[in-house]
Amino acid sequence: MPRLPRFVLPGQPQHIIQRGNNREPIFAATEDYKYYLDRLNAAAKKHRVDIHAYVLMTNHVHLLVTPWTKKGISNMMQGIGRYYVQYFNGRYSRTGTLWEGRYKGTLLDSEAYLLTCYRYVELNPVRAGMVDHPAEYPWSSYRHNAIGTLDALITTHPLYSMLDEDDDKRRSAYRALFDDHLDGKTLHEIRSATNKAWALGDDRFREKITRLLNRPASPCARGGDHRSEEFKSNRV
Repeated sequence: MPRLPRFVLPGQPQHIIQRGNNREPIFAATEDYKYYLDRLNAAAKKHRVDIHAYVLMTNHVHLLVTPWTKKGISNMMQGIGRYYVQYFNGRYSRTGTLWEGRYKGTLLDSEAYLLTCYRYVELNPVRAGMVDHPAEYPWSSYRHNAIGTLDALITTHPLYSMLDEDDDKRRSAYRALFDDHLDGKTLHEIRSATNKAWALGDDRFREKITRLLNRPASPCARGGDHRSEEFKSNRV
């Protein structure tokens, strides 16, 4: 079955994930994380992609981004991948691919899911049992967004800015979002939409994306239970 074309809608946020091949590590030392972030910063600026949140895990990367051109994300990820694979293979005397195929992504409804995806991305190290609090993990955007530690990679999204006009109060409001972890239903929705390349939002949002991009934004409804009496009685 051919792959669906990627969702591309300039100005609309996306959640992106890229994994190491066979779930193997893609970062082994502090220098690796730093090099990746440097290349990400350069590629994002070159291809006009705003980075709102990120986390670099041992064997995968999460990004919350807004592209401003149709090819912005794909060009950014290709550029990072090419430079980082060369760097990693040279540093560790290895050959071959580093990534598990193409990056995966979901177009998301800003109003309903943007701040939720901020939390989803920055809570990854906590869910993985690596730290007790996101502020303890050095390779994410949490300390910039929640504490004010400057991270030149981050571009503030307007909905984040709307938490409060005052910087300190805005960061306090952002930290309060992390008082509770995400529930299982929300985790499933984000993971499923990202892994299957569907839009993340309600029916109205998905219908809007379907019209704008002329491709399905959610899975087609199943045909029902073929063993049910209702199904049998409605067959022609």
